[in-house]
Amino acid sequence: MKTARVLVAADKFKGSLTAVQVAERVTAGLRRIAPEVRVETLPVADGGDGTVAAAVAAGFERREARVTGPLGEPVTAAYALRGTTAVVEMAEASGLQHLPEGVFAPLTATTYGSGELLLAALEAGARTLVFGVGGSATTDGGAGMLAALGARFLDADGNPVGPGGGGLAALASADLSGLDPRLAGIDLILASDVDNPLTGPKGAPEVYGRQKGATEGDIAVLDAALAHYASVLGPDHAELPGAGAAGGIGYGALVALGARFRPGIDVMLDVLGFAPALARATLVITGEGSLDEQTLHGKAPAGVAAAARAAGIEVVAVCGRLALAPEALGRAGIRRAYALTELEPDPAVCMAEAGPLLERAAQSIARDFLR
Repeated sequence: MKTARVLVAADKFKGSLTAVQVAERVTAGLRRIAPEVRVETLPVADGGDGTVAAAVAAGFERREARVTGPLGEPVTAAYALRGTTAVVEMAEASGLQHLPEGVFAPLTATTYGSGELLLAALEAGARTLVFGVGGSATTDGGAGMLAALGARFLDADGNPVGPGGGGLAALASADLSGLDPRLAGIDLILASDVDNPLTGPKGAPEVYGRQKGATEGDIAVLDAALAHYASVLGPDHAELPGAGAAGGIGYGALVALGARFRPGIDVMLDVLGFAPALARATLVITGEGSLDEQTLHGKAPAGVAAAARAAGIEVVAVCGRLALAPEALGRAGIRRAYALTELEPDPAVCMAEAGPLLERAAQSIARDFLR
């Protein structure tokens, strides 16, 4: 297959390799066995952490802004800009990565900085905002974000409620009249890989609260506070797909900013120019750190494979860990998966040596599909 054209469109291997590094290692491995192969790389993301990096790798300009972190301290956050389109990743401002090791603030962590990051993109001239939400340290329903954009959330005495989801229990009134008027003229796309509602058994506190340090008591408090918050702003929006994304920031964007929800990987494939790259390929390599049941529900490899299958192009995957049977992979449109744990069964060593192992896996792909 001297004319083989490979498109490497993989997500990050969380904790080991960025999506850009995955693409570099796969390319290096392929060329060791098939030096004549044409390789095009398009690192992808599904709206969660790594989304801005994927956009920058695709030609967007990286911009930075000083914003408020989830604990109220200043942090430096990045967004990506190309023309009048910005890719804003809420985790850059309000993500778990901004919490010190072992420190959580499930009741008080705020999305205020995410609102400041959206404002920075507006100031830079963006009129289409792709708002990737995931990896948050917060469960405040987007109240902090909206406050940064000009909304006011007041208690019975007319004072601002406290930060975080816990403070919303005291909410008596919400005034959205001060929202930045420029927001009315933009297209805000809520890009997420989850479609949970705001509250309830499948809501943000119950499903995602524990990974943000919430106890069972905290979860009950947050669920009740968010339900109260929604009763003030608009309960109908609380059940919309994506309302529960990233601690409910999806709800804030949907109810107050006129956002429209789309699966994160679908949005990012459009933004990154996946379709024309796919049209040039004869084989697609996708992947992420763990190929498991979650992969099949809106994660990047599933989106890549679905698009490639629709175009009649074969797909293989690389991963650190494989927890899907061949039948499940086949239904997702993935011909075969190459797991690093097949080369190195020790998980700690596997993560530490992910780069060289990935090159070896790519060599196997070249032998199996490019010769």
